[in-house]
Amino acid sequence: MFTGIVSAVGRVRAVRQSSEGLELDLDAPYPDLAPGESVAVDGGCLTVERQGAGWFGVHVVRSSLDRTAFGDYRPGRRVNLERALRLGDRLGGHLVQGHVDGVGRVDRVADRDDGRLLDLVVPDEVAGVALPLGSITVDGVSLTVNARPSPAVVQVSLIPFTLQHTTLGERRPGDRVHLEGDTVGKWVRHLLGDTR
Repeated sequence: MFTGIVSAVGRVRAVRQSSEGLELDLDAPYPDLAPGESVAVDGGCLTVERQGAGWFGVHVVRSSLDRTAFGDYRPGRRVNLERALRLGDRLGGHLVQGHVDGVGRVDRVADRDDGRLLDLVVPDEVAGVALPLGSITVDGVSLTVNARPSPAVVQVSLIPFTLQHTTLGERRPGDRVHLEGDTVGKWVRHLLGDTR
């Protein structure tokens, strides 16, 4: 379980394809990671399999590759990182499972006053639980839905702190992003019989 409050921005150091999926090595400022620990990488919960001074490695299974953009990652790419929530930690964002529901696409970027608006084209499973002032996770960052310009589009507003401390300030039209819909909204939808 995570909160969507990014604790570090890391960088992809190595990518290796295999018949079982994908191996990623990531530079990260966590000196005490242990094998088996969960880390959200751009919002996807991955398990630490190996680590060294200033880096750790994960395996991305085929089912995760099917619903994420990890297969597009290349060395040098910056990624949002968050370690798993511990009991007693502050919940500064919202409840985030680290289960990417799908990949969205940046449709429009607009600077406004002291922030930036991103319009995201989202898949149906995310659109169905996205409501104005509700929660959404974009590349692992807990955000508030600012508006719904159309049924397939979710707009989020990025404050200067988010632009400076995550990778979202680098996003441009056409970029693909990991999305996780609001967990509470997904449960409500499921209880009402919509099993998307």
